[in-house]
Amino acid sequence: MLDHRVGSLTALLLPLADRYLLLPNVAIAELIDYQHCEPSSDSPPWHLRQITWRDHALPLISFEAACGSPLVIGERARIVILNTLSGNPALKYIAMVVQGIPSSYKVDSQLSFVDVPLGPLERAAVQVGDLVARIPDLLALERLVLGEGGHDFK
Repeated sequence: MLDHRVGSLTALLLPLADRYLLLPNVAIAELIDYQHCEPSSDSPPWHLRQITWRDHALPLISFEAACGSPLVIGERARIVILNTLSGNPALKYIAMVVQGIPSSYKVDSQLSFVDVPLGPLERAAVQVGDLVARIPDLLALERLVLGEGGHDFK
């Protein structure tokens, strides 16, 4: 008998202050330690500052703040480096604050969508074990960062 199952995808569950995000592991370039310093005062509340990663100047953002929630930097904060999707040479990566170490999760065709209110940068919500995780709209996040005040992120 042939196995007609759809293959699985390895995803990462990113812990934020008030929600979890679920992303395919290929969306994440690296997880690095949080670097403490003062946020930029002339930027939107979701744009914390610039960081340098592998000779790239990256915008460090708070997904929660970009969705209108308060900014939180917990004691277990880390930074994930996201690969961008648009192909825009001005923005190859985005740095995002997470509140701990992401966990790996196998996603298959049985993923259950959940009907919950979504933030402006969220495409869907899914059941991941006992948790509800949000699927972020990465292209909308890129557009938000690129439209922010004319900064050049190369």
